[in-house]
Amino acid sequence: MNAVIATAPAATPQQVLHEVFGYGAFRGAQREIVEHVVAGGDALVLMPTGGGKSLCYQVPAVLRHRAGQGVAVVVSPLIALMHDQVGALDELGVAAAFLNSTLDGDEARRVERDLLSGRLVLLYAAPERILTPRFMAMLQSLNERGKLSLFAIDEAHCVSQWGHDFREEYLGLSALHEQFPGVPRLALTATADEHTRADIVERLRLEEARLFVASFDRPNIRYTIVEKDEPKKQLLRFLRDEHEGDAGIVYCQSRKKVEETAAWLSAEGLDALPYHAGLDAAVRRRHQDRFLREDGVVMVATIAFGMGIDKPDVRFVAHLDLPKNIEGYYQETGRAGRDGLAADAWMAYGLADVVNQRRMIDESEAGEDFKRLQRAKLDALLALAEAHDCRRVRLLAYFGEASEPCGNCDNCISAPATWDATEAARKALSCIYRFGQADGHRGSGRYGAMHLIDVLRGKLTDKVTQRGHERLSTFGIGADVSEAQWRLVLRQLIALGHVQTEGEFSTLALAESAREVLRGEVAVRLRVPAEAKARGKTARDRSTRGAAPKPPPVPLDAAATARFEALKAWRAEVAREHNLPAYIVFHDAALAEMAREQPATLDDLAGISGVGARKLEAYGREILRVLESAG
Repeated sequence: MNAVIATAPAATPQQVLHEVFGYGAFRGAQREIVEHVVAGGDALVLMPTGGGKSLCYQVPAVLRHRAGQGVAVVVSPLIALMHDQVGALDELGVAAAFLNSTLDGDEARRVERDLLSGRLVLLYAAPERILTPRFMAMLQSLNERGKLSLFAIDEAHCVSQWGHDFREEYLGLSALHEQFPGVPRLALTATADEHTRADIVERLRLEEARLFVASFDRPNIRYTIVEKDEPKKQLLRFLRDEHEGDAGIVYCQSRKKVEETAAWLSAEGLDALPYHAGLDAAVRRRHQDRFLREDGVVMVATIAFGMGIDKPDVRFVAHLDLPKNIEGYYQETGRAGRDGLAADAWMAYGLADVVNQRRMIDESEAGEDFKRLQRAKLDALLALAEAHDCRRVRLLAYFGEASEPCGNCDNCISAPATWDATEAARKALSCIYRFGQADGHRGSGRYGAMHLIDVLRGKLTDKVTQRGHERLSTFGIGADVSEAQWRLVLRQLIALGHVQTEGEFSTLALAESAREVLRGEVAVRLRVPAEAKARGKTARDRSTRGAAPKPPPVPLDAAATARFEALKAWRAEVAREHNLPAYIVFHDAALAEMAREQPATLDDLAGISGVGARKLEAYGREILRVLESAG
């Protein structure tokens, strides 16, 4: 495909945005970032997933290429992302390519020739390839001829050892500054707290870079966190009630749980697939391709899946296990609703999650400073999970952004009832202390949460009577508190650090700060456990799956809906012919706008968001024909 932009005259950022990418206006700080980079400045950009980070380097790449300044090199950690980005740029008529392990020798040499000849506007490659002597020599050759326009370092948080996705190969990227000091560099990430931000600046030598921090708010995402109560069934109810037939991601902590959950959802009639690093590479690729190219696929995955997934119509992200920190949670949930339409971030969370995450930190081989920071990050996430007030306000506050209650999280939609759990907390702490007295272990009796709850509630189990714990003064003092409420109390005490978990069996012990609670100096106020919804029938006839067409992303009347379905059918044919995910041809939102507006001419069609010059030339007449045929 010949690049439309190759012989185009110089243009403004606004003209390139409209002519090449088909958008009428920049969002937020995009214009300012583009102008800064086009002028040759370095930048560090923090922008949420779905906020338009790619345009921040793609528009400057086009403009600088037009000005004779050569190729933009994009550092990308994932093969899937490279393929999608290059496919999307090819559809726009922008000369782009990637160099990675999927290419054979002849294909790689052809890309290298295109790179050195100056034909390419953007080249995508992984950091480990960029840092090879062969690649650096090609960059040196381009730079000597003034044909190296900029470096874009995507997923820049990967350089930070404090971050949630550290990748050692990113550390070598400081060489780009050392060897090509005159080439502007743009580092981009969706998540970085102050520690990670400082690490990015130091390790990538971006001390002189301008910092751009966009709002972290994703108002289209509704945040919901529920107490675990048969979590797989809770997940299934959530999917049945709110996301029948939708594409989404379910995150689990372990590979075993991924496979079990995917198999269980499949048995319940959902189109669910597993994804984790232990699967064969061909299986992972096949499952990812199905998720990207088909409607209604649910990917059950570890965090090995997700980075660089540009699928815009992911309608939900669910967590069956607690993430490690807010950065990870934010990055993962941000994969929902990239098209700006309504989406859900749903998580089930329980006492075992707190215990497991703390144990993983404590048992890691990291230094104490790193462990201390990871505990603080976990505490911030636990505070979000236990919150009685607006989830979004707390989430944004973590990233230093002030906000008002959103009206679009579970706590805003239905304010949780709370109760004063201070006295209950003191009873629990006293009981742990009594265990230690009885067994000769001061401050710890080497018992787990369920045994503690049994003693507090006065249950004469075999273990209680064998240990003689029915004779403790704390036996039965919490009989008026439900088991679910006791789990909540213990979860909060562990989350706040008043109770520690020890050893392989996560037995409970008092922390130093427990004294303040025991003396009544610290109040403990908790949410009342939500009543489980009525258990309806969960299994459904597999024959009903996908029987009804997926509705348009925005309300349309009957005639417009018919046009939307006709456009989707046409898009599916084009996507198959070009071997691309359908959304790269056009997003659902663009098709819906076409169906609603029913443009009758090419000029009218050019006014639809997402229809640039190349797509208008390639598809315009066919789209008008489809619209006319559908009435």
